[in-house]
Amino acid sequence: MSDFISVLTHGRKLQGAVKQLTIEELQEVANKLAKIIETREKKEAEARIQQQAKQAKIEQLRQQIEEAGLELSDFEQLTEKKTVNKTGKKRPVKYSIKDKDGNVVNWTGIGRMPLVFADAVKKGKKLDSFKI
Repeated sequence: MSDFISVLTHGRKLQGAVKQLTIEELQEVANKLAKIIETREKKEAEARIQQQAKQAKIEQLRQQIEEAGLELSDFEQLTEKKTVNKTGKKRPVKYSIKDKDGNVVNWTGIGRMPLVFADAVKKGKKLDSFKI
């Protein structure tokens, strides 16, 4: 897309690109471009009006707050988030096994089964034999 934009915004490149178009085709392109510009101008004007309305409303609220004898810091205290430390309890370990290297592998029984347990079960051992 950047190639298109560089051709569109560079005079000589644009002239070379549209060299083979007829006058009617050029006028059609110009009309389409004019419509795009008009639509964009309308959208930007609407956005400016909305922004001005928002600023006016903010100023109106600021004046009301001032007249009521309040300050913005009073509202900041209301919106402060209470930090609650969630100390979730860990799930208890239900199964334990030693792997080939002698390391102890624990499993709660929830989630994907560790490979050490899966291999042992494949070899015919029962999962209950590893219960703690």
